[in-house]
Amino acid sequence: MDTIDFGPATRTLAALVGAVRDDQLDDPTPCPDWSVAHLLRHVGGLTLEFTASAQKVPTAARAADGLSGAWRQRIQDDLAALAGAWTDPEAYQGDTHAGPVTLSGAETARVALNEVTVHGWDLARATGQDYPADPGAVAECTRFVAAFDAPANDDGGLFGPPVATADDATDVDRLVGMTGRDPGWSPQTTKR
Repeated sequence: MDTIDFGPATRTLAALVGAVRDDQLDDPTPCPDWSVAHLLRHVGGLTLEFTASAQKVPTAARAADGLSGAWRQRIQDDLAALAGAWTDPEAYQGDTHAGPVTLSGAETARVALNEVTVHGWDLARATGQDYPADPGAVAECTRFVAAFDAPANDDGGLFGPPVATADDATDVDRLVGMTGRDPGWSPQTTKR
């Protein structure tokens, strides 16, 4: 397998992280029951997990809070490290871990790219930012998500039940709909 260029997707997510205001941390996100702070902690954790996956080493430990000190810069730096780790062709060879799950390196790379790309959309929507998604990442993630049987997702599966999108929907809207997100979601449509 050729390597995946994580750079555009991780740089986009890093820019989004850098623009999150402190007063937005308690705001809702498209991820049910997650605030912006929950989403940022998840992004911070997945960067470490999938960097370790690429390097085939144990995941580095981090304080449970994850949003103390210079957390924006730390997550941005970790996203850059994630992109760098997946430039190594060895990352795609053999098996590796994604949390407690063992997957091939190639599948793990696709999971990681999907996490970065879709959670980038989540964060942009939750914080009112534009989301200039990388077309290559969106195409790769769409192929990855399409490989899952939609009816299997109806019970929550890997993704929530798919959300139908209009025929003229953007590629990003199609992708997020496939992962159980409403492309029309906004903080104003969410009740807390």
